[in-house]
Amino acid sequence: MNEMYFTEEHNLFRESLKDFLQKEVVPHIEEWEESGKIDKAIWTKFGEMGFFGLMTPEAYSGLGLDLFYTVIFLEELQKINSGGFAAAMWAHQYLAMTYLNRLANNDQKKTYLEPSVLGNKIGCLGVSEPFGGSDVAAMRTTAEKKGDVYIVNGSKTFITNGVYGDYIILAAKTDKDAGHKGISMFIMDRNAEGVSASKLNKLGWRASDTAELAFDNVEVPAANLLGEENAGFAYIMEAFSLERLVMGVNAHARAEFALDYALQYMSEREAFGKSIDQFQALRHRLVDLYSDMLLCKQYNYSTVAQMEKGVYVVKEATISKLKSTKMADEVIYNCLQFLGGYGYIEDYPMARLSRDSRLGPIGGGTSEILKEILAKIIVDKKEYKKHSV
Repeated sequence: MNEMYFTEEHNLFRESLKDFLQKEVVPHIEEWEESGKIDKAIWTKFGEMGFFGLMTPEAYSGLGLDLFYTVIFLEELQKINSGGFAAAMWAHQYLAMTYLNRLANNDQKKTYLEPSVLGNKIGCLGVSEPFGGSDVAAMRTTAEKKGDVYIVNGSKTFITNGVYGDYIILAAKTDKDAGHKGISMFIMDRNAEGVSASKLNKLGWRASDTAELAFDNVEVPAANLLGEENAGFAYIMEAFSLERLVMGVNAHARAEFALDYALQYMSEREAFGKSIDQFQALRHRLVDLYSDMLLCKQYNYSTVAQMEKGVYVVKEATISKLKSTKMADEVIYNCLQFLGGYGYIEDYPMARLSRDSRLGPIGGGTSEILKEILAKIIVDKKEYKKHSV
């Protein structure tokens, strides 16, 4: 089946990425998980390899490749068993840089996008707020125009790369009375005067830095407005399709990693004179889990192929995240059980995997919110249209 989506060039890219991760990342994962801080040097190494430029045009030092290179990037990051490290990398490229690729003008791209591709600047996306996570329209952060600057006040939370990053792609209300039609997007320098960050102590994703950000009369140059003023909500909604699909692909990849590990373990672990993969109860449960993983994986590939052709896959991407993250949690829960007591030991991969996976149905829109969005599409026949830039 994979031959439908992946060429020989894709496969060579996967091998080079695997080798790079094993050599440059895996030896440091335990240290970064412990400290909650990723060494800055790895970002420039990713940049030198072109891994941050997969979706960026060559004019801005990118590679301009199709979306299946992104799939490979996401899948291999999941298979080194640090959801936090993976999140830091993909949040930079597929949350922050997505907006720069799509909305930034030439000057903004030279100042922020090109250094992001090279790993010299690290980005984060500031949308979620302490009082309204999935309810984007209810945001309270404001940006008031005064001359050639916007004055920003408010706060954001659950921001990956928000502590150690260099810039924030920020959503703020430019028209407080216009509801969702009064939101604009900005590029804010992370070290600007009036920006402060508190590092959040998380259950999982320990290697990544996740921040609550506060803005106290922060001056953002008017030249740092992204796209049109008050068009931010449409930009966010459209970007959500890619974000949800990214999280769906992440989910099937970590589930596949868990199953591969469990299969290997079960073939070597013996009980009552035979390897435990020979017990029917375990064999059949594993087959069920593998089947669920493969259904999600093939569905995700199909959705990526549609997005690559320019189809607006808001419904399909929402289903991808909803179903794949639920599946991954179930797979990893059971794979931990297959390991018995060792599943509960930190030296084995399932303990971290189970913590990291649990964020899947929460981050980037909770499963409950996604069901309501799908109900509007399926039951209420609501149509979401692509916003032209």
